[in-house]
Amino acid sequence: MSGIALIITFIIAIAIMIVAISKWNVNPFLALMGVSLVLAIVVGIPLKDIPTTIGSGFSGIFSSIGIVIILGALIGTILEKTGAALKLAEMVVRLVGQKRPQLAMEIMGWVVSIPVFCDSGFVILDPIRKALRKKTQFSSVAMTVALSAGLYTSHVFIPPTPGPIAAAGTLGIGDNLFMVIVLGAVVSIPSLIIAYFYANYIGKRVRSAEDETQDLDGQDYDSLLKSFGKLPNGFLALAPILIPILCMALGSLAAALGWTGNVAALSKFIGSPIIALTVGLLFGVILLMHSGKIRDFNSMTTDTMKVVGPILFITAAGGVLGKVIASAGFVGYMNEHAAALSMVGIFFPFLISAILKSAQGSSTVAITTTAGIMGSFLEGGSMMAALGLSTPLAAVLTVMAIGAGAMTVSHANDSYFWVVTNFGGMKPEDGYKTQTMVTLLMGIASMIFIWILSLFLL
Repeated sequence: MSGIALIITFIIAIAIMIVAISKWNVNPFLALMGVSLVLAIVVGIPLKDIPTTIGSGFSGIFSSIGIVIILGALIGTILEKTGAALKLAEMVVRLVGQKRPQLAMEIMGWVVSIPVFCDSGFVILDPIRKALRKKTQFSSVAMTVALSAGLYTSHVFIPPTPGPIAAAGTLGIGDNLFMVIVLGAVVSIPSLIIAYFYANYIGKRVRSAEDETQDLDGQDYDSLLKSFGKLPNGFLALAPILIPILCMALGSLAAALGWTGNVAALSKFIGSPIIALTVGLLFGVILLMHSGKIRDFNSMTTDTMKVVGPILFITAAGGVLGKVIASAGFVGYMNEHAAALSMVGIFFPFLISAILKSAQGSSTVAITTTAGIMGSFLEGGSMMAALGLSTPLAAVLTVMAIGAGAMTVSHANDSYFWVVTNFGGMKPEDGYKTQTMVTLLMGIASMIFIWILSLFLL
């Protein structure tokens, strides 16, 4: 099969996968594997080669990023269970002040969601939101939207959240997570800015149950902090996140400055994502010991593996789909039409990710699946190569574009939509005016910014 028939087959395969996940409630792993197998047969990959293609696509993901995803998620669990996430939130409030509670909630969410899933992060921080709202009498809706937006932004853009880690590994830049972290922080800026202004805007037009009742029985901010007991100190709370970033920065600095000898070897070793996150985990263990919860480490690890397992398998299944696409001749056809595709460029992964996000609800599934479709920038037969995204910087921008698409949009099929609306005391119809609309604005603003960056950097 070749030519336009190949492209039509690809589109039909993606459509079937989306319907299977969103309408037929097929597990994303099974949907991806099933579509990959059928697609491989339909496009004419020799039957004897299909098992090898599937196996290499699946195992390649585990060998490149599996351990990194597990370590990052485990650090997030430790921060959540020890109260370190709350300590980070309290530090943000002290830094920003209580006169701008919506800004404090947004930055608080952005920081906490770097290692912690946004759903869990919202549940952890919601008592602080309510306490600050009671103390400041600020709009509950504005603070809810700001918190949701801050959490969501780092959830899709910044490792060690599993989605961005998985995308970086699949696209061939798993060894340069520091660059992904830095650019993720930069790309977060327009998302946070537009969300801040929209939160203030919609907070004056939509009222939640908290706004109507004034929530007179809730704890105030100071009493809430006391109720959690002794929180970890600032360094111990921040170290499991900050130390790995500094380690990766050291590795990048050694490469940039051309260091040689034992110093270079040691810097590269410490700066590799697996070792850097292992160091972060060691600081997490110290945090557990300081908090008197070291006995819970085994159960925390078990719980984390239960959460991370599905993500790893879905990511690996996305790698299988990408391998089938690379082996089927799609890229050759696209290379023949490179002039037309160059006009799409960095917008292609954004559109695929946005379609997947809106159709099936999960940002992580949208990120990992889109990354699998794109393939590695190092492989000449990948979609990345066909779109001319064949440099490390182009791969990092592609991770960002995929993340922006995975924001767009959060609605009724997204568990996070219900977390935000229910904990925020809003009706479902208000959720569309707040959560859905702010994620649409954030995704579009982020993508425009990414496109502008690509004009200067690529």
